[in-house]
Amino acid sequence: MRQVHHAGEKLFVDYAGHKPTIVDPATGEVREVELFVAVLGASNYIYAEATATQQIGDWVQSHVRAFEFLGGIPGAVVPDQLKSGVTRSCRYEPELQRSYEELALHYGTVILPARPASPRDKAKVEVGVQIAERWVLARLRHQTFFSLPALNQRIGELRVELNDRTMRHYRASRRTLFEQLDRPALKPLPATRYQHALWKFVRPNLDYHVELDGHYYSVPFMLRHQRLDLRHTATTVELFHQGQRVASHLRSPLRGRHTTIAEHMPKSHQAHLEWSPERIGRWAQSIGADTRALVEAIFADRPHPEQGYRSCLGILRLAKRYGPARLEAACGRALRVGARSYRHVESILKHGLDRLPATAEAARDGVPVTHANLRGRDYYR
Repeated sequence: MRQVHHAGEKLFVDYAGHKPTIVDPATGEVREVELFVAVLGASNYIYAEATATQQIGDWVQSHVRAFEFLGGIPGAVVPDQLKSGVTRSCRYEPELQRSYEELALHYGTVILPARPASPRDKAKVEVGVQIAERWVLARLRHQTFFSLPALNQRIGELRVELNDRTMRHYRASRRTLFEQLDRPALKPLPATRYQHALWKFVRPNLDYHVELDGHYYSVPFMLRHQRLDLRHTATTVELFHQGQRVASHLRSPLRGRHTTIAEHMPKSHQAHLEWSPERIGRWAQSIGADTRALVEAIFADRPHPEQGYRSCLGILRLAKRYGPARLEAACGRALRVGARSYRHVESILKHGLDRLPATAEAARDGVPVTHANLRGRDYYR
């Protein structure tokens, strides 16, 4: 059937069968690369560039550069059902690759994959690929390039000549037809350029973190062991649960490290994270000077401050059971006898030693008292 292509309606995209090459300057190895070709339906205006692979990253970025080359967005993009664009090939309802679908949403266009094994669905680009191979690749066959940028610079020069060349059938160049037909009909480019993103399925472990390239990112703790979608770009990491974004992080290159948002932690973990020697000292001061002095002595006695957290918190929480006044007295007694632990303070309170008067306390601490049955040290002189 004769196809009618309306202005700005469709952009046909494909890879060329014949491939350009680049040479490794260090080893001399000749490596094949890909030639991406895009053709507008109404004007036959051609965009071509070389990419390292046909993988999804190169595939999507080629579309981005093609849109910027055209200066606008077509109503639809027509590829074949290659794996980089279609995850499940189907004649009737092909399933698009998620990053490719995101690209279309960002630029306000749609993807209309051609039917499998139906090159006539995208005849424009099939012919465009042939023209690119004859007018670009054929002219590069005796030239040597040592990098993709150098190769693409030369392809860009030949692309200008190709689009400026007058076509016999139309008696006008592709550029002239593009300016007359397609350019006025293209939708404007969005304000921001699309940033390529990849997706993967993850399942947070017991510590409510997920792993990406050796770094660990937190998610809300209630989503532990749930299946989440992880979307990552060069700068960001996002996590989605049932289509709703639940976490967002800046991407980190540090392997074996963790990025944790406090709101993702359980209340008990948040409380532990907030403790510091200064905060514990302020709490102790609210009970009394001796309590604060004991807390500071415990921290000074430990090689690392966190080793004293539990002892100090246990002592301070004894105020709920025995009251601040008794705790202050018990801490004063512990300081005088050189005690530096929770067990000592708890024992003092449990046995009521904090209530002993000063004379009785002195006696229990080994200070001599007068008694008829005590001979004293002078007896042995």
